[in-house]
Amino acid sequence: MANYEKIESALIHGGNTTDKQTGSVNVPIYQTSTYQQTGLGENPKWEYSRTGNPTRAALESLIAELEGGTAGFAFGSGMAAITAVLSLFKSGDKILISSNVYGGTFRVLDKVFNNFGIGYSIEDTTNINALEQKITPEVKAILIESPANPLLTITDIAAVAALTKKHGILAIVDNTFMTPYLQRPIELGADIVIHSATKYLGGHSDLVAGLVVVNDTKLAERLAFIQNSTGGILGPFDSFLLIRGIKTLGVRLDRHVENAEKLANYLVNHKGVKKVYYPGLPDAQGYEINKRQAKNGGAMISFELYENYDIKKFFKNLRLVALAESLGGVESLVCHPASMTHASIPYEIRQKVGITDGLIRLSVGIENSDDLIADIDNAIAESEGM
Repeated sequence: MANYEKIESALIHGGNTTDKQTGSVNVPIYQTSTYQQTGLGENPKWEYSRTGNPTRAALESLIAELEGGTAGFAFGSGMAAITAVLSLFKSGDKILISSNVYGGTFRVLDKVFNNFGIGYSIEDTTNINALEQKITPEVKAILIESPANPLLTITDIAAVAALTKKHGILAIVDNTFMTPYLQRPIELGADIVIHSATKYLGGHSDLVAGLVVVNDTKLAERLAFIQNSTGGILGPFDSFLLIRGIKTLGVRLDRHVENAEKLANYLVNHKGVKKVYYPGLPDAQGYEINKRQAKNGGAMISFELYENYDIKKFFKNLRLVALAESLGGVESLVCHPASMTHASIPYEIRQKVGITDGLIRLSVGIENSDDLIADIDNAIAESEGM
């Protein structure tokens, strides 16, 4: 029986993350590929580390508890996690995806799973009535991000989950941007939650990992079989690092969000900024829905400068904020989605959904907010005058 009720305590004490044999408050790194067995046919708990490893199992129990699911699964990357989830489907099945999702999710559907007869279509998942009209007998799941990457579009998770239950299909939510500290999709009715744990859960830009949580035992059995069969598992050392990162998730995200709110308000009032995408702003798309289903607006911001600003000069003149792929680390990172994270999405589709060539995505870190604002302010000033 847990001796806590709040998620801040669960982040530190959740799952089977202590060592009962020695009393160690940190689960050991079981750096082994195999395990000695006591005899033939005795079905040991541990037999081979692709199938199961105590350090990875501790992480998997932790993320399952944090998301309120039945079971958790750890993979070698966020894309390995998504690949395992998509492997639940078969030829002839179709998946509906949000109109702006991570480019890697689009790419693996378009270039890999399409080859096996698993189809997809890009839909506006914010319009529940229109979305329901897209559900045909071939559709077996709806995969959403909320907030979505990179336009921070908000989808009503509970409404999508109700729709999928009505039609007997799966609701899959990529919760990377929010983490269970800010949003818990399974409590809202989702069947499967995916994380690129590389991001906020790890939090220090020093590991690559993916996590999946499911809401029932049958899904857990199917995904466990896929995880073991395809083998894209997370190693014990990175599992250990990820458990360590999760322990500080609450305090980190509190600071991330505090800084993001200050930066979003600064950008909204800047003469050179044409548009700001941030779910925590009262006039943002989906603000009321996000307020209902999440703790706050998170720490990701996207924005566009006016046409008389040169974004190449903007990126060149940043000194504190790094131009880099990824997000969610303690350091602030900025990227150009059209040529970086979402380059795999064809130009016509990017334009249609609003991922313009002028869009800038900012992952707000935990530095001093005045230093961050000063750096961005200087970079905008230096980019004026095309």
